[in-house]
Amino acid sequence: MGDPTKSVKGASGGSPVEHEVRQEVRASDVEAVRSIVRATGFFSDDEVSIAAELVEERLRDGLASGYEFLFADRDGKVQGYSCFGEVPGTSGSYDLYWIAVGPSCQGAGLGTYLMQCTEAILCERGARRVFAETSGRAQYAPTRKFYLRCGYALEATLADFYASGDDKLIFGKELQAI
Repeated sequence: MGDPTKSVKGASGGSPVEHEVRQEVRASDVEAVRSIVRATGFFSDDEVSIAAELVEERLRDGLASGYEFLFADRDGKVQGYSCFGEVPGTSGSYDLYWIAVGPSCQGAGLGTYLMQCTEAILCERGARRVFAETSGRAQYAPTRKFYLRCGYALEATLADFYASGDDKLIFGKELQAI
């Protein structure tokens, strides 16, 4: 993704929407991420805090933090984001730690666009594989369908990982060089 600023058009509330995608991390992104993750209704308070802490780590430690971000902005407000990083000790494997879109933009293609932009960056770096994990609870069925639609395959299930009856599902995708 030679130009880290791109736009995407989708539909939200029946009207066209444009987003700019940026890699630069700003102090205001801490609260924006906290707000988006909380608004999805999927995550616990601890998980919301962790999502915001990763932005804080990146601001404090830069690339040495191991966390990279893409933010989708519209009208100066973050509407969605992804967080990813190389898996230490591997050759070209990356984790997608977070991808979230605010409720007002869900279903408009913004999550798919963020995924495509994230994967394009990884391909430019020579990444071979990307992994994403999620819960096996029924509430996360839309998340699992999203990964499958984006070309990911279920590669592992860790039974009762998060809690009794809450499996960890690991999805993976082989990336093609661009």
